[in-house]
Amino acid sequence: MVSTNRLCHAIAVQAIYEAHMKVPRSPARGAALTAALALGLLLPSLAYEQGLTYEPQQGESAGSSVQEQMPPAPDHPKTKVKRAKAKAKAATAPRPAQPLQNASDAANAPAQCTGREDVLGTSRTIAIGAPNGLEVGLKTYPRTLKLEDHEVILTFDDGPLPETTGKVLDALKAECVKATFFLIGQHAAANPQLVKRQIREGHTVGHHTWSHPSITMRGLSDEAARADIAKGIAADEHAGYADPAPADKPHVPFFRFPGFADTKPLLSWLGSQKIAVFGADLWASDWLEMTPEAELKLIMSRLDEAKRGIVLFHDSRPSTAAMLPDFLRELKARNYRVVHIEPGENAPDLEEAKPGWTSETEATVGRVMSKLLSRAKTESARAKKPEAQ
Repeated sequence: MVSTNRLCHAIAVQAIYEAHMKVPRSPARGAALTAALALGLLLPSLAYEQGLTYEPQQGESAGSSVQEQMPPAPDHPKTKVKRAKAKAKAATAPRPAQPLQNASDAANAPAQCTGREDVLGTSRTIAIGAPNGLEVGLKTYPRTLKLEDHEVILTFDDGPLPETTGKVLDALKAECVKATFFLIGQHAAANPQLVKRQIREGHTVGHHTWSHPSITMRGLSDEAARADIAKGIAADEHAGYADPAPADKPHVPFFRFPGFADTKPLLSWLGSQKIAVFGADLWASDWLEMTPEAELKLIMSRLDEAKRGIVLFHDSRPSTAAMLPDFLRELKARNYRVVHIEPGENAPDLEEAKPGWTSETEATVGRVMSKLLSRAKTESARAKKPEAQ
């Protein structure tokens, strides 16, 4: 028999998928859709099993844990990766530029794309600095990067993974498109060759914590959250660069919170290090199980409605890797232009949210986190009770 938790999750996923695809629903599914919206936002975060997460307690029935209720996601590396310590640098040293790994590759890559009208290409680059801190992305923050009509910024979370990230890079290279990747430190440490390739091919490599904990940064103490962020940045640096920078002055001072679950102390701490925080303006919902064709239809419908913005994908998802070549061709066919972002010194031009804006992610994160933490606390207390004689 299917457990109640599994059944509710299945209904929730189906409801949110149908709603996004504009499939008519009966009134009886209204409650299920509300639950799905709350759960769906955090599925990329909740899908991972980490050392800093809620763990099933002894005696818990199979299929009832938080992890069991989530859709499949790539496993984190099981092995521990030893990394050399970063060399100490003077506090006044400028932040190093993001270098290309190979001079000949750097010279050849632009030549292969220059003047080509048969590919989508990258129309322009925005240099982004955060001298006083920066948070952008209308799903979470009341401002975003100023873009023209039909301009998009492509971002990918949760990689790199050998099964999917290479395919994503192949698709981007074929269309001469540059993107931004927010890496999980564990994945970067296990797949340094992919990190180096991302940098070599001109992409921007940002950061997405070390462990992507299921309970997000909000479920950790401030000290533990800072440690996970710093460890992730250090892993990305050692994976990608011959001269790794310290975690407080990375080559690319860009960060995205797992599940968009930020905290005011962490935002202040990152801002003090001039690290820009990125949300998103729209997403593909690729944490849900769907075909590449369905994902393409979904993201294009959202993009045609928004007309511009920072787009969130996950290069860890097979559907996204399979869909991407068609997506890039569709962008070109519909006259969209790709904008690349890279580190800079000055704050970028911003566009403020329209009157009446509210954070789409905040209420959802709050509801889901409350349920997760309450359940974890209950299960922990139950495990500590002595067994009945």
